[in-house]
Amino acid sequence: MLAAMPPTPPVAGPRPGAPDRDRGDACPGALRLHRADDGALARVRIPGGLLTTAQALALAEAAEQLGDGRLELTSRGNVQLRGLADDAGAGLGARLRAAGLLPSETHERVRNVIASPLSGLDGLGHADVRAWTRELDARLCASAPAAGLAGLFLFVLDDGRGDVAALDADVTLIATPDGGALLRLGRAATARRIAPGQAPAAAVAAAGEFLAAVAAAGVKAWFVREAAGLLDPGAEPLPRRAGGAPEVGPFAGGLVAGTRFGSLGAAQWRALAAASAASAGELRITPWRSVVLPGALPGAAGELAAAGLRLTPGTPWELATACTGAPGCAKSLADVRADAARALDGAGAPGLPVHWSGCERRCGHPGGEWVDVLASGPATYRVTAHRISGKTTTQDLTTEQMAPAAAGARRTK
Repeated sequence: MLAAMPPTPPVAGPRPGAPDRDRGDACPGALRLHRADDGALARVRIPGGLLTTAQALALAEAAEQLGDGRLELTSRGNVQLRGLADDAGAGLGARLRAAGLLPSETHERVRNVIASPLSGLDGLGHADVRAWTRELDARLCASAPAAGLAGLFLFVLDDGRGDVAALDADVTLIATPDGGALLRLGRAATARRIAPGQAPAAAVAAAGEFLAAVAAAGVKAWFVREAAGLLDPGAEPLPRRAGGAPEVGPFAGGLVAGTRFGSLGAAQWRALAAASAASAGELRITPWRSVVLPGALPGAAGELAAAGLRLTPGTPWELATACTGAPGCAKSLADVRADAARALDGAGAPGLPVHWSGCERRCGHPGGEWVDVLASGPATYRVTAHRISGKTTTQDLTTEQMAPAAAGARRTK
């Protein structure tokens, strides 16, 4: 389906100056909450972004009754609840178990699985990877070693179209025309050939190989890219990575609803659930912080647009993201979402992915080529275009200067 990707130089293995992993993995989960300035935060893993209508409604009720009433979509297709009380973990866990969203307390933070969001809906791809998603999730939860994976370790299931394969996950499966798959480890330039029916099992086995290899080498690593050279990547050529988020709006198999920075009020979330209930009874959260509604009825687009969802393609909001920023995060130097919204509502056009960050951590930023808009003070920003050919960084800009600089960086070739 996709042209062969030319070989690239191998990624260097562990070296001096690699990330310090002695501090432990503090990634939040559904049971282990993270303390923020606006209250505790819970991250609920949604493998493949797949939700039933009932599960979506359970999340809305949890946000309203335990948190601040909002739900956040993450770059791994998961859902975050904010403004929780410090002791809300037990009550949230009970709700999630009842909804089928917490199949394992020991493995809940390692269920990070992204899948091609339009798989099985538009006639593209070589497989409907929803079956892979469910099998991989079950195998992860049943694997004792898998509980030792970091909370950001990522599995990606690409149906062959090349959309999510571009996300540079730790373990990537790419469906092939014969019913099998290619398995890519980290950022390797080649892959392993996987026989039909073996893809999810091979993904879990690869994660186990990674854990065993770093333990044997005495390396402290959370991600496969930090342990390159310790694993055999295979010799199969990779398909060229096309990348690309699905365009918002209706399509032949349903519709895609966009959000503003992945933040949804409970009323908006309920509107999405109602639209799903009237059609296929399913929602799919994408890593681009949008929601796919399979088989959505023709009138759903107007109702969702009236609720504040984005249904018009081709606006500057496409592929635009931002961290929480102030006042929710104490580390943020600015209210980046407010500043970003003003910039995006002005003149401009979509282009490269762009991400606003309130501090050097750059939480939630995209991979690949992207534009980095980093707060350097309460009203100043630096704009950096990260491209394959190199990067170009501006000096400190005022908030007003930042908007045209970011727009220009998105379209600069």
